[in-house]
Amino acid sequence: MSTHEGPPAGHLPGEPEPVSPAPTLEGGPDELHRARAYLLRVAEPPAPALVAFVAQHGPVEAAARVRLGDCPPEVVKATEARRAYDFVTQDFARAAAAGARLVVPEDDEWPAWPLLSLDLAAQRGVAEAVPPLALWVSGDVPLGTVADRAVAVVGARASTNYGEHYAAEFAHGLAARGVPVFSGAAYGIDGIAHRGALAASGVTVAVLGCALDAGYPAGHVPLLDRIIRSGGAVVSEYPPGTPPARHRFLVRNRLIAALTEGTVVVEAGRRSGARNTASTAGALGKVVMALPGPVSSGMSAGCHALIRESRATLVSTVDEILESVGFFGVAEASAPTRAKRPTDRLGPDALRTYEALAVRRDRSDAEIATESGVPLRRVRALLPELEIDGFAVRGEAGWRRRRQSA
Repeated sequence: MSTHEGPPAGHLPGEPEPVSPAPTLEGGPDELHRARAYLLRVAEPPAPALVAFVAQHGPVEAAARVRLGDCPPEVVKATEARRAYDFVTQDFARAAAAGARLVVPEDDEWPAWPLLSLDLAAQRGVAEAVPPLALWVSGDVPLGTVADRAVAVVGARASTNYGEHYAAEFAHGLAARGVPVFSGAAYGIDGIAHRGALAASGVTVAVLGCALDAGYPAGHVPLLDRIIRSGGAVVSEYPPGTPPARHRFLVRNRLIAALTEGTVVVEAGRRSGARNTASTAGALGKVVMALPGPVSSGMSAGCHALIRESRATLVSTVDEILESVGFFGVAEASAPTRAKRPTDRLGPDALRTYEALAVRRDRSDAEIATESGVPLRRVRALLPELEIDGFAVRGEAGWRRRRQSA
């Protein structure tokens, strides 16, 4: 499988399309989109040298200089194989036919806040922390909105019934509480996570390691269409026509990690893409969570290693996921109401005093103080209050606990 895109259908093999004139600023946002579409194709992501060059000069000037080869050696090296191929017009035509659009950092819907984690990690020397130059998106939902307070649910392709059950449960529970669920649309856990969110009539986003129009994975094309129709999105930084390749899925994983507040690994082998996503999320400062599984399951070995190495928080319920990522308002508003015990309203000293009371015999205030560790003067003040509130009964030889309040 080729790692570089060839020219569009109908173009003579081996003959690059003539380079179109460099865009100018007069075109406004359209020229920005065209410039970033060109830049997105001329270098294989993540292309850190090109990203830095664009940040320094802006996309329009950077695109013009890349076309001419007027850029630093590291940028020339990253773009020399493709800089003569200008398929911007074709890319936008193919994207429009597929119902997709190009979202760039200059757009209001750009997920600037989630992707800031990549810039911050890069400053700390994380090599894979390179922000995308732009993103191709299918789906009407604004990308910046859907990436706000989202959680990734990822896992093994060779999933087990155990993993699939919890992937569906987690995704359904998160989506039902208004939390967008991101995953990679792969077979196994990823696909189950998308379906679980859809079953809850929630929002889910698939991030691909190939073009939106690549039709991959073939068995999930109907699923991707359903995600779009149901108010979700399908996202890729690869231009139209880009085929899937192993390295592209690993590059894609950084986007899943960056666009979400936390990543839940449901199942993963010791060496797997899901564990790679978790490692990247941790490097970006995001919350990493893992579901424990049977100790005999190789598909849970990666999860156990993440937990054992203190690189992931153990989670087993949707509430624990929400608590881990800090979505306290969501968890508290949606969690079932717990039954309260009568003693829940007692203060610390009153509770200790109450628990020191015997049920079948009276105890003196001195005995209660010794048993509870509460000072005698404080015990003598608390006992009448416990009697008034129905927790204690005064007897002939001291105090005992009221049975119905136990």
